[in-house]
Amino acid sequence: MKLLTLARDLRRRKARERAGLFVAEGVRCVEELLASNLRIRGVLSAPQLAEAPRGAALLEAIARRGDVEHLAITERDFGSAAETDSPQGVLAIAQIPERSLAAFVERSPLTLLVLDAVQDPGNVGTIVRTAAALGASATVALPGTVDLWNAKVVRSGMGAHFEHPAFHCTAGELAAFLDASGAELWGADAHGEPVGARARPARLALALGNEGNGLTESTRSRARALVALPITSAVESLNVAVAAGILLYALRS
Repeated sequence: MKLLTLARDLRRRKARERAGLFVAEGVRCVEELLASNLRIRGVLSAPQLAEAPRGAALLEAIARRGDVEHLAITERDFGSAAETDSPQGVLAIAQIPERSLAAFVERSPLTLLVLDAVQDPGNVGTIVRTAAALGASATVALPGTVDLWNAKVVRSGMGAHFEHPAFHCTAGELAAFLDASGAELWGADAHGEPVGARARPARLALALGNEGNGLTESTRSRARALVALPITSAVESLNVAVAAGILLYALRS
């Protein structure tokens, strides 16, 4: 399949899952991708990329690679493939890394971040980047969560996806992992006990719920504890990505 046609096709989640490929958009994302160990299928660029020094440098870096197919296309064609609101004239297609919970069964200490129907791409990308920055072991997404490899999620993650393990799993797979690993599941909930009220276990899975509805009932019922950030009465709740960062920092082992 030609690169442009493939990039257009990968705008759909089912196509990404079928091909095992994703699209990274923007100068920073493509720079980080080139520096990673992920297999790159190809790069598309528009004329605007060469107009800025950083973009021109990126084009030179792509040419030096030698093993990456590069196709220069018109602004119009690029717009038909780009998914983000403000395209920067470059996108790359790369292989989604194969990762699973099995790799973390014996990991200790463990901090597993669980996204439970978190739907905003910007929030999810920011959470993945924050999890990477604060040393979380991995980020897993339960059904109902936006695709971790959606172009907007990847761009918001600013390259964190390429090194930090981030992948999807089912509720059943998570339950089996918790049983096998002995990890405790805690859920973030506005009405939970203060996060510092109890000692964190060596193996911890922290679940964050949907932006409007919070944790699903299945995740809530499975949780050993519900924890909250003590905040003033002037504010009802925090953005889920902000809450994720504060909770992860508070729970660093």
